[in-house]
Amino acid sequence: REAIKEHEEDILEALHQDLGKDQVEGFTTEVGMVYTEISYMLKHMERLARPRRVGTSLLNFPSKSTIYNEPYGTVLIMSPWNYPFQLTMVPLVGALAAGNCAVVKPSNYSPAVSAVIKEILDETFSDAIVYTVTGGRDVNADLLEEKFDYIFFTGGKVVGRQVMTAAAKHLTPVTLELGGKSPCIVDETADIALSARRIVWGKFLNCGQTCVAPDYVLVHRSVKEKLMEAMVRNIEALYGEEPLESKDYGKIINRKHFDRLTGLLAEETPYYYGGIDAEACRIGPMILDEADWNMKAMEEEIFGPVLPVIAYDSFADIKEKIEERPKPLALYYFTRNRKRAAAVVQQLSFGGGCINDTVMHLVSDQMPFGGVGESGMGGYHGSHSFRTFSHQKSVLSKSTLIDVPLRYAPYGSSLKVFKMLMK
Repeated sequence: REAIKEHEEDILEALHQDLGKDQVEGFTTEVGMVYTEISYMLKHMERLARPRRVGTSLLNFPSKSTIYNEPYGTVLIMSPWNYPFQLTMVPLVGALAAGNCAVVKPSNYSPAVSAVIKEILDETFSDAIVYTVTGGRDVNADLLEEKFDYIFFTGGKVVGRQVMTAAAKHLTPVTLELGGKSPCIVDETADIALSARRIVWGKFLNCGQTCVAPDYVLVHRSVKEKLMEAMVRNIEALYGEEPLESKDYGKIINRKHFDRLTGLLAEETPYYYGGIDAEACRIGPMILDEADWNMKAMEEEIFGPVLPVIAYDSFADIKEKIEERPKPLALYYFTRNRKRAAAVVQQLSFGGGCINDTVMHLVSDQMPFGGVGESGMGGYHGSHSFRTFSHQKSVLSKSTLIDVPLRYAPYGSSLKVFKMLMK
C-alpha cells in the first residue's frame, strides 16, 4: 500500500497515457479499488487464515474435523489492458494474503501502466515472492508452457481457451475472468431519468472498454423513446455536446480495437453520434436505434462506446433471446416492480449484476465477482479472493481411546445400525 501511494501520481499519469483516463476515473476505478482490497485483507486476513472447526458425523465418533487453508504455491496472474492496474493488483493482493508467491504478467497493450506495475513490485518484493514479466504474445505462450500451481487469467474468451488448454496439460486449477454480451433491460415501470443516467455512466465509462459494461439495451416499446432521449441528455450532461473535446472522456486502447469498433458502425446510422477522431484513436458515444439481434454489433462483445437498443413487447420474447446466447458476465434490470426483479434473478443465469444500476456490483468486497459458463469460472474480491487462492485442506482427528468395531468385518447385524446413522 505504501509503495502504491508513493507511485500514485505515476500510476494515474500512466493510465492517462494508455487509456486517456481522467485522474478521478483512474483513481476510483483502479487505484482506489486496490487500496480497498488491501485494507480488507489487512483487517480480515488473520481471521480468514485461521483453521476452522466444523461438525463431525456420528460415524466418526469420537473425533474432530478441521479445515485448514493452505496456499497453492506459485500462482500465475495474467491481466488485461482495460483496467490494467486494478485487474493486476487486486488478484495479486488475494494471492499474497493466502500465502502464495506470484508471477505477474500485465498486458503489453498498456505499456505505461505495465512499467509502473513492474517498478512497484520490483521495489516491494524480492523476485522469489513476486516476479513481473513483460512482453507480448510470445511471452504469454512461454509462460503457459511452465507448470504453475494456480493460474488466474482475466481477458477475452479466445486467450481464455488457450489458458485452459495449457493448464490442462499440468492439471493446473484456473480462474478465468472473461466477458460476454451483458444485457441491460428497462421495463415500462422503470424510473427513466435515473435509468438513463446510470446506463450512460456504466456504458461509456472507460469508453465502454469494461467487461461488465451494458453491451446492449432491451427496453419496453412503450418507454423506448423516452429512454433514448434521456440517454442523449445524459451523454451531453456528462461529456458536453462534443464528447471528444471532454477531458473526462478517454480513448480506445489501440488502432486494432479502433478499427474493429469502426467496422461495427460501417453500415449503421447512429441515433446519437459522438464523433470519431481516427488520428487520436478516439470514438465518442454511439447509440444505435432500431437494432436487431442479427446486426453486426450483436454478434460479438462490443467492448467499446457503441450501444445498440432493441425494443421488446414481452419479457418472454427477450428471455428466450438471452438464453439462446452464452451466459453473460453481467445483467442489469431497471424496474420498480420487485416481483419482476426477483423473477429475472431467478430465471436468467449470469455472472452477477444489478437491479436499477450498472457495474457497481463489482465494487463490493462482500460478494464474489466472476462469470458463469463462457463468461468465466471462479470468483474473487474480499474473502472470496482469499478462498480462490487457498486450498481448503480437510483433516479428521480421530481419538485413539475408542475404536468402534461397526465398520470392521465380520459385519453381523451392523447393517441395521448403519441404516439408522446414514439417512
